[in-house]
Amino acid sequence: MICRMWHGVTPRSKADAYTRFLEQRAVPDYRSVPGNLSVAVLRRDEAEVTHFLTVTHWESEESIRAFAGNDLLKAKYYPEDQDYLLEFEPLVQHFVVAAIENVV
Repeated sequence: MICRMWHGVTPRSKADAYTRFLEQRAVPDYRSVPGNLSVAVLRRDEAEVTHFLTVTHWESEESIRAFAGNDLLKAKYYPEDQDYLLEFEPLVQHFVVAAIENVV
């Protein structure tokens, strides 16, 4: 299993709208790809900005390619991201999951 992590930053004033965008557009897009096992969107508010961390789990590199394309570590952005994000980090991080326990 591979864990893929993406980080983005919005102005604090746009954080609630971006949260809704992620829930309505990005999460369903991730989940529609065969081999996507889970999606979690984490949010941390600071004084003027809000950080988002999207953590996804995938069965294989092939399933990630189906979502993100052949350049596995290249970040995938949506056209709407231009309305929210302060910067566009070019790369994501991948980790092989060595151990996991579901918390439910």
